[in-house]
Amino acid sequence: MAGLYIHIPFCKSRCIYCGFYSTTNKEWQQRYVDAVCHEMQMRPSLETVTTIYLGGGTPSQLNAGQLRQLFDTIYKVYAPIPTEITIECNPDDISEEFCTLLKTLPVNRISMGAQTFSDERLRFLHRRHTAYQVPEAVKRLRDAGIHNISIDLMYGFPNETLVDWERDIDTVLALQIEHISAYCLMVEEGTVLSERLKMKDERLKMPDEELERQMYELLIDKLTAAGYEHYEISNFARSGYRSQHNSSYWNDVTYIGLGAAAHSYVGRIRSWNVSDLQQYITSIECDELPSEHELTDDDTHYNDRITTALRTSDGLNLGELADKHRRYCLKEAQRFLADGLLTLHDQQLRLTRRGLFVSDYIMSSLMLV
Repeated sequence: MAGLYIHIPFCKSRCIYCGFYSTTNKEWQQRYVDAVCHEMQMRPSLETVTTIYLGGGTPSQLNAGQLRQLFDTIYKVYAPIPTEITIECNPDDISEEFCTLLKTLPVNRISMGAQTFSDERLRFLHRRHTAYQVPEAVKRLRDAGIHNISIDLMYGFPNETLVDWERDIDTVLALQIEHISAYCLMVEEGTVLSERLKMKDERLKMPDEELERQMYELLIDKLTAAGYEHYEISNFARSGYRSQHNSSYWNDVTYIGLGAAAHSYVGRIRSWNVSDLQQYITSIECDELPSEHELTDDDTHYNDRITTALRTSDGLNLGELADKHRRYCLKEAQRFLADGLLTLHDQQLRLTRRGLFVSDYIMSSLMLV
């Protein structure tokens, strides 16, 4: 089993918070698609691909011919086609024409970056869509036969109140979509947002930790009351609609990453492609994989399991650990078990609800130094 990730770095405009590798330069777009298709053929297909995820960037910026070219190559290299195929989209890209195109592709899951239903906050983020375009996009996708939709939300905006956040949650619930991912607005070094904060912009009054905690509490309460399963720290799904692809990252499953800046994990070997569009393309055109790799040792693999499996409601299966790691983990976990921040049942170590709020501290404490 393996997940296949294809990175599409092209964006029409750049959001002020985004730390992912992306570009607004579209002149290389066709050569990039050609290169990704060539990379598929260069890499040995050692695994059966069970999920496909086109992320970015903005994959919905590719034209019809380029998307068909990608999937035609996938058919040749990774047949049979898996059951979950996701493409990330901006709401304003989901036009009638785009939905007509979707009907000709094997895509059956859409991940849409709504972020907020406040036009003011969307302008602050430099998002190109409006709040009204999100429900319009959902309706078009439903009419096109897409019955698995995920929406990304964001909280913790400057000057945002708990009432503002509750309004966003209520709006997304009214759309009755299958999956919701919600993240606190993070300030990443090198982004426009971080530069604005460095300039002490008085309009940017970021929420304190207590307000962020209340927002997260409200999110959990409202979504679980509405029937969503809180299956990962930031992810909620209706029954049967967990993200199979993202679950591969959390469950120690092989994944193959194609494209500039994409990461792969195959048989304890981690590799990553160069985060440079032109260098990626020119290397592939010369039949060279522009990537580096490392072999993870047993201790690194243990640390990785701590920081991935414990993010999920399923937790970490101690029975799958080597004896020395299991003993170390149990020893370090005792204080968190005693404080009600972790639970242990049938060898499954899980965060409690209280533990979610200090999850980074718990996980770092369980890791080998």
